Amino acid sequence: MDKKFGFGCMRLPLIDKDDQTSFDTETFNKMVDTFLEKGFTYFDTAYVYHGYRSEEAVRESLVKRHHRDDFKLATKLPMRDFQSAEDMERIFNEQLEKCGVDYFDYYLLHNIGVNAYKKACEFDSFGFSLRKKQEGKIKNFGMSFHDSPELLDEILAAHPELDFVQLQINYIDWENPGIQSRRCHEVARKHGKPIIVMEPCKGGSLALVPEKAEQLMKEYNPAASVPSWAIRYAASQEGVTMVLSGMNTMEQLLDNMSYMADFKPLNKEEDKILGRVIDIINENTAIPCTTCRYCEKDCPQNIAIPDYFALYNSAKRALSSNFSSQFVYYINLTANHGKAGDCIDCKQCESACPQHLKITELLKDVSATFDVTPSFPTKK
Repeated sequence: MDKKFGFGCMRLPLIDKDDQTSFDTETFNKMVDTFLEKGFTYFDTAYVYHGYRSEEAVRESLVKRHHRDDFKLATKLPMRDFQSAEDMERIFNEQLEKCGVDYFDYYLLHNIGVNAYKKACEFDSFGFSLRKKQEGKIKNFGMSFHDSPELLDEILAAHPELDFVQLQINYIDWENPGIQSRRCHEVARKHGKPIIVMEPCKGGSLALVPEKAEQLMKEYNPAASVPSWAIRYAASQEGVTMVLSGMNTMEQLLDNMSYMADFKPLNKEEDKILGRVIDIINENTAIPCTTCRYCEKDCPQNIAIPDYFALYNSAKRALSSNFSSQFVYYINLTANHGKAGDCIDCKQCESACPQHLKITELLKDVSATFDVTPSFPTKK
């Protein structure tokens, strides 16, 4: 039986954090080798990850260096990047070439929401993928989903041919009215679909919880890392067959494997502690961004939206004496990006956001915080 933990290739190790294609191949190679040596097999990438280069990185570090039977590979059809049936065929063949494989173990329609579903129906992306499965080029066909449980129910009822569904499930989004993880989970179970979990740590935000929340975790189990609570929470849900985590350091990899090699679900006491943790986090998180970066692709002002949101959240959580460091990071980013206040309210970012954030309004809050001359402490 496969272990319940997969290697997400959306946030790979980089040499230059400002260049999403500057892969640290040596580190990635070591991480891939260690992952496989410990009996883990699942790798998840996508056409658009890392500036459209993640699939190539996976080919170099995984596919070229390991036997095809030793791993399972998932990638996704980019719903925003095709305009015809011919485009889908071209992109699929390009993906096979970029990954260096003859087939994909798992293939997903990427980031399905109301608009992407309309497009999938218009171009029969479901039929296209099913034909690829019949040709033996796809073993399992599914979708990654970011929308309402009502739409999920509609899609799964209309397309029983889907082998699985990939959902965003984490303890902070379980009852979030914008994400509705719990209700989407219930819909998938109603239709009997195996669930693969994405964003168990919500873009890394659940790896860095408020100090008060971390203290609760450490009092119960001093040896358990903060991210382990989030990943085990996701893996503990009924019907979940795989939990994906993006990792860019060996330390993250070793930690995650340490408790997922012999996975044990959360117990009742741990569930109670997470309930208190959720309350604490909700009091401290201003903007629930997962840093997927879909919002940046078509921004006419080249605004570094997820980075600004992360700095804003940090500034809101930090003591006032730490604000200056957030401002310095903001100024550095604006050297090559538009400021938060440069937003022209076109809302292209909002149509691309899986979290359904009101980005243009939130950017006004960010601008009010950072597009000002800060009051730095003075030497006395």
